[in-house]
Amino acid sequence: MVQGRCNLTRPSTEDPYGPRGFPQATRVLCTWQKRALLGVLLLLALWALFGWRSELLVLNALCTVFYLATTVYRVLLIDLSLRQAREIRLTAADLAAPPGGGEWPKYIVILPMYHEGEVLPALVEAMKALDYPPERLEVRLLIEADDAETLAVARELDLAPPFRIVTIPVSYPRTKPKACNVGIEEGDADYLVIYDAEDRPEPDQLKKAAVAFRRVPEQVACIQGKLSFYNPNRNILTRCFTAEYATWFGLCLPGLDCLRAPIPLGGTSNHFRLRALREIGGWDEYNVTEDCDLGLRLFVRGWRTRILDSTTWEQACPDLGFWIRQRSRWVKGYVQTYLVHTRALGGLTRRLGLVNSLHFHLLIGGSFLCQLMNPVYWIMALLWLVFRPMGLETFFPAPVFAMGALCLFAGNFIFAYTSAIACVQRGVGDLAKYGLAMPLYWVLHSIGAWKGFLQLLTRPHHWEKTKHFAEPGEVRPDAEGAA
Repeated sequence: MVQGRCNLTRPSTEDPYGPRGFPQATRVLCTWQKRALLGVLLLLALWALFGWRSELLVLNALCTVFYLATTVYRVLLIDLSLRQAREIRLTAADLAAPPGGGEWPKYIVILPMYHEGEVLPALVEAMKALDYPPERLEVRLLIEADDAETLAVARELDLAPPFRIVTIPVSYPRTKPKACNVGIEEGDADYLVIYDAEDRPEPDQLKKAAVAFRRVPEQVACIQGKLSFYNPNRNILTRCFTAEYATWFGLCLPGLDCLRAPIPLGGTSNHFRLRALREIGGWDEYNVTEDCDLGLRLFVRGWRTRILDSTTWEQACPDLGFWIRQRSRWVKGYVQTYLVHTRALGGLTRRLGLVNSLHFHLLIGGSFLCQLMNPVYWIMALLWLVFRPMGLETFFPAPVFAMGALCLFAGNFIFAYTSAIACVQRGVGDLAKYGLAMPLYWVLHSIGAWKGFLQLLTRPHHWEKTKHFAEPGEVRPDAEGAA
């Protein structure tokens, strides 16, 4: 067992991109952002005093335009993915020999975990099932030093190479990205992949990624595998969750790949060129959605991400309470990422370019803003349908009403319909009918979003851990994605 080192680099308060050349989420808002926020709030208060009706009308129009833009943007991504799939696809024949001849490249697998003793044996079996030469592989179990439960189970398993236990020193922040940074400090390898504690990757995924890296340009630093769930039929929550993942990983991310746009990574099945990952300093240890942030930082530094048509099977959280906690952490991290990277807004725009800046604002900013705005408009629509209050139409002139109606009715129908398409495409067509339940599922999204947003004000770096449950009755679907 190896005791990992923890050499955290503190960001400079003067340089918005920090000593490693990128911004970090140690603070929620920088000085100018605080001043700008206070200024906006003051202007809104003064405007309300002198003309609250015109203020509400203008704000409503702006929000509706933004909502329409993000809706159209997401629809265009999905349409592009359906018409022009670009993800990397490999056959068994492509994997018959090491890419370029010689030996297979060296691979490091890191498995960050905390209180995961219940699922650790299944995780070890999933790693043993990987079809990769063991002499070219190292599997690192990243276990917190005070996690006696998981350490005890790991020792009982009597693991031999290529497995290795790396204990993570107890230090602040207590986050997954901090553990990952410790896990990549030492050792030499060509590529590295991260998996979560409940993951079951397809056995040939490492070979596929190794061959894919050989075929893509050197500037591709990351290859993202697709994610799906092995327990979709547990309850209606897991069914909707599976439909959501099918849409995101099956349609949205391939659409971004087609556009060569910045890709927010998933938290697992990210295959990296190890030198590129170390060059940018690894993960931001203070960002609770470190994968989204890392995808953007790679792009800013000139690296690119591609999507690989290989699936890692995860556990869809079947418990509503834990699902809300998980969702709130994701949204909090998206807000962190957006605020951090807009600290130097002009510099970010120059680095990304105008088009990719729009991708960033619509995808990262639009995702959480729409989830926060949704309840407001749902309540307004409900009030209008039930009570028909006098004067409400004042704030919805014909153009604004048309845009709002398009988002509410056409937008919800399109997203529910494409969720059904995504389910069929991913081999879980029996879940297509649950596309009709997606509007109710999006209500849960907004609950989690507001929880995460409010927590950002009080506990910005708190990691809402998702509990994983041992499910001995579940079997991994076949490689084609059939549930």
